[in-house]
Amino acid sequence: MRLCVATGVAGLSIEDATGDRANPLYDLPLALDRIKAARAAIDDTGAGVLLTARAECFLVGHPDPLRESLRRLEAYAAAGADVLYAPGPRERGDIQAIVTAASPKPVNSLMSANTGVTVRELADLGVRRISVGSSLARAAWTGFIAAAKAIAGEGSFRGFDGITPFADLNGFFREDLKQRSR
Repeated sequence: MRLCVATGVAGLSIEDATGDRANPLYDLPLALDRIKAARAAIDDTGAGVLLTARAECFLVGHPDPLRESLRRLEAYAAAGADVLYAPGPRERGDIQAIVTAASPKPVNSLMSANTGVTVRELADLGVRRISVGSSLARAAWTGFIAAAKAIAGEGSFRGFDGITPFADLNGFFREDLKQRSR
């Protein structure tokens, strides 16, 4: 943590997934120890880096992911997390329950599919940060694969229909750079 903070990061995340399918989540006492150790290391630097604690219950197939996420996030908040994150819920009610349980801590929400929930609705639910994970890259790869299959399988370039012209891409990035330089 100290080395990472020294690089100038603005925030760090601690996940509670073990990577072991047989035991996918760290037991809560160990997960809490990891959050507390991260909090202490960040605080020792005086850098003010945000600590996000993640409850991976939805992503690892926990039998009761909402209830376990709420239990864990409340404990992570008490252990010193600045931001709480339970990636995976798709239902408005589940997202609202997480925001309510986490209050007053800010909540991050993962939107990796079009679930019908909008950015405005997430904000209205109280979500303070939205992540899209690999979704933008997967959207790009989906278009790439479809175009490549059309070329290879049909000899067709129909996968290029509706693509953004190169000049528009350059304009987009030029404008973005200008906005960020202000």
